[in-house]
Amino acid sequence: MKNIILPFFIVISFYSSILAQDTFSIVAADSSTREVGSAGASCVDLFAFGYTDPSFLGDLVPNVGSINSQAAYLPTNQNNARTRMLAGDSPVTIINWLIANDAQSNPQTRQYGIVGFNGTTTSVAGYTGINCMNYKNHITGSINGIYYSIQGNILLGQNILDSMEFMFRNASGDLSCRLMAALQGANVVGADTRCASNGTSSLFAFLKVSQPTDTYNNPSFKIGVRTNDGANIEPIDSLQTLFNAQKNCGSASINSPSTFDHFVIYPNPSDCDFTIKLPTESGEMSVVDMLGRLILKSKIQVGTTTFSIDNPGVYIVTVSTKGGNSAQKILVDAY
Repeated sequence: MKNIILPFFIVISFYSSILAQDTFSIVAADSSTREVGSAGASCVDLFAFGYTDPSFLGDLVPNVGSINSQAAYLPTNQNNARTRMLAGDSPVTIINWLIANDAQSNPQTRQYGIVGFNGTTTSVAGYTGINCMNYKNHITGSINGIYYSIQGNILLGQNILDSMEFMFRNASGDLSCRLMAALQGANVVGADTRCASNGTSSLFAFLKVSQPTDTYNNPSFKIGVRTNDGANIEPIDSLQTLFNAQKNCGSASINSPSTFDHFVIYPNPSDCDFTIKLPTESGEMSVVDMLGRLILKSKIQVGTTTFSIDNPGVYIVTVSTKGGNSAQKILVDAY
């Protein structure tokens, strides 16, 4: 049997395409503080490919902008985007240039999220190529002068992006706090569908923020987590632990314990029916979707109570008692 020797460039392209599938991420820029940030996660075992920096897909240019390049990631495209940003191009102009000048003439496999400053103007743009792997999409928006683009491919569904946006927009604290909350919005098993069998959302996660006075490639805040395939370790939870050791975002986040005993909700993900176990005090339960619409509201007693949601999606379940309020996310996967 003949040995097959692949040309070097084919081998490199093969590994690059595997590493490329960086699945859900967010870029953001705060027009008041001039901070720029990036966060994301993916079901790729970076240990297997010798990648030590899980934040490679995010490119921060202090006081200028932030670029996330993913799906069929190519460093050349990312570098070109940074060059155009430094030349003064707006995010939408950069994306149009990247589409017209793709390094492999294949922009349909790329995904970008870009935010940037142009003087006192802040703008944002996103792009999802038609040949990115399903489910794929992107969301752009702004809140209180903070502009963001959220994008993903190989996703469980649109609910992952919607949940990230909801958490980002409703978080307290600075830009890093909002970015961490956005990642928690995707902290469900199989958010990147390849990781469903691993029992996690992903295999690596990162978050970084540059202040306007930072130098390039040296952000003031940077954390990252890599996990091995099959380790069954949720990287977003591990990232949250690192984050909490360095940051205080003020009020409790969606998944933090409140002043009363934290309730238990299971199974999660759920196929419509789910059970809440309330350990010490009766109260009231409510469920809202990612648009803030009330889905369920009910009295709830100490012990276990079963509820049902018919439509798939990510929901926030809140339990209120005399001792305080507590909230958790639940994924309803009724497909």
